[in-house]
Amino acid sequence: MSDLPVTDYFRDNVLVKRPYLRLEWCEAAIRDPIRTEVQIDDKRIRHWIWVEALGCYLRVVTLSDGRTIHNAFPDRRFQP
Repeated sequence: MSDLPVTDYFRDNVLVKRPYLRLEWCEAAIRDPIRTEVQIDDKRIRHWIWVEALGCYLRVVTLSDGRTIHNAFPDRRFQP
């Protein structure tokens, strides 16, 4: 398991719904994103990374601490 913290939602819902996701991809997105954005309403942070195995960008959403993974999904509409 990752050494980054995850929310209960991520562990109990996201990983169950998207079993193809790899925690190392999420860690890479947080460590070295191609872009980040802070969501205005809740201060969560979006991190994007290209994942060759998915053939698209992966969006990883962390809590406002920038480390706790809350959500992750392929973002086929993202354009760098």
